[in-house]
Amino acid sequence: MADSTPKAVALPKTTFGVEVENHELLKVAYDAYLSNSRQAGATTLKRGEVRGGGKKPWKQKGTGRARFGSSRNPIWRGGGIVFGPSGNENYTKKLSTTSKRVAVKQALSLANKAGKISVLDVKTTGKTAEVVTFLADNKFARRTLVVVDEKSPELLRATNNLQSVKVVRSTYLNVYDILNADHIVISPISVKTIDAWLNGGAQ
Repeated sequence: MADSTPKAVALPKTTFGVEVENHELLKVAYDAYLSNSRQAGATTLKRGEVRGGGKKPWKQKGTGRARFGSSRNPIWRGGGIVFGPSGNENYTKKLSTTSKRVAVKQALSLANKAGKISVLDVKTTGKTAEVVTFLADNKFARRTLVVVDEKSPELLRATNNLQSVKVVRSTYLNVYDILNADHIVISPISVKTIDAWLNGGAQ
């Protein structure tokens, strides 16, 4: 069954109550998450990789036209692509561990200030209906982020078919998920884990 009884757990100000003077670091962390998730799937063929073009289109002199050696020239239709994507591009952006943790604390603080965070235990036997009831009882109607210390098979089975629910481990929180969530449900034990992790504790 889903336990919708609020837990009397105070949110540490060192993690959930920091001052956010500007959103510059949040923007950098958000963009870094998207860039690191990006895959280089687009590819194009260079001049030497396009099939054909082995025969000279016309003779060098006497035609009145510009000389050409291959129809695979990049300026011809069907020719190779100059400086196109090769599929080996690296879009990753590096952000220091300290900056990541500060950004997550800022995101959690903004979410807490907006009243998006609830400290609750989501208990289920693996049935989706139990989680649906839990969401309805707490009026979590839109995108809900569930933060737990360990992803149990029962919780994963119960939420796999719910597109509006995402389950993450406490030490895998990121700015993207926090800012995009309408509601954040954190288990009581995860509050301590998150506070220790973001303030120089567990890696």
